[in-house]
Amino acid sequence: MDGLTQSHTGRSGFPPAYLDRVGSSFTDFLGVTAPDLLPGRRPVPQIPVGDLTPHGTTIVAVTYHGGVLMGGDRRATMGNLISSRDIEKVYPADSWSVIGIAGAAGIAIEMVKLYQVELEHYEKIEGLTLSLDGKANRLAQMIRGNLGAALQGLAVVPLFAGYDLDAAPGTTPGRIFSYDVTGGNYEERGYSAVGSGSLFARNSLKKTWRPGLDGDAATRSLVEALYDAADDDSATGGPDPVRRLYPIVYRVDAEGAVRLTDDEVSAVAGAITEERAAAEGQG
Repeated sequence: MDGLTQSHTGRSGFPPAYLDRVGSSFTDFLGVTAPDLLPGRRPVPQIPVGDLTPHGTTIVAVTYHGGVLMGGDRRATMGNLISSRDIEKVYPADSWSVIGIAGAAGIAIEMVKLYQVELEHYEKIEGLTLSLDGKANRLAQMIRGNLGAALQGLAVVPLFAGYDLDAAPGTTPGRIFSYDVTGGNYEERGYSAVGSGSLFARNSLKKTWRPGLDGDAATRSLVEALYDAADDDSATGGPDPVRRLYPIVYRVDAEGAVRLTDDEVSAVAGAITEERAAAEGQG
């Protein structure tokens, strides 16, 4: 206990915060013990810095008969430059939910990792899984804590989706939640998109998505929306068969969150490309 006084230590030599807190939020615990590790608590330059950092772009989510799908392109931009062609923007939040990131890539990825620990910490402390609404609200609190950085151009605007284990019989178990930079939390119906290509992705989904789609048709609708976004938005990357880079797509259903393989996604993207190439030839 060199350098530590009794006032700074608790039982077994641990600081009191490690032993006396009974809350289930890891973020709250971190805010007490090491607030400088929280993304929103770090000093931010007092000038706009958004164009100096890599940004992730388009994320799309759609519900279907058995759950929900989420996918994202692979491009990150820095101003007018492509900073990365193979960034991953969609992650499993836990066994029953996924999160996609748009905005300042570094802060967003760090927020995702913290959020994953937050959900795991709750489950270990409480002995049960947080409800889907509870998960969505926890994420909103974390986004709200990043508001200062967002005002300097380092905004993080994720898309969250999951399988509702408590869904009433006859209702759609797949649910989607969108957010704004202030932490506003909005449940979406059917489909949603965020990022620079979201306008074009939504317009595509209006034509291809409908209630009650099966998994294959919903996957096709999602990949086609990302294809259309890449067609009109320079910050969104399209399928790249040369580098074998395809959208990352997660399916969340009664079996949990599963990432589709590159072969599965490339088959869908290839079919879309061939159909459009044939249509162009007929024109």
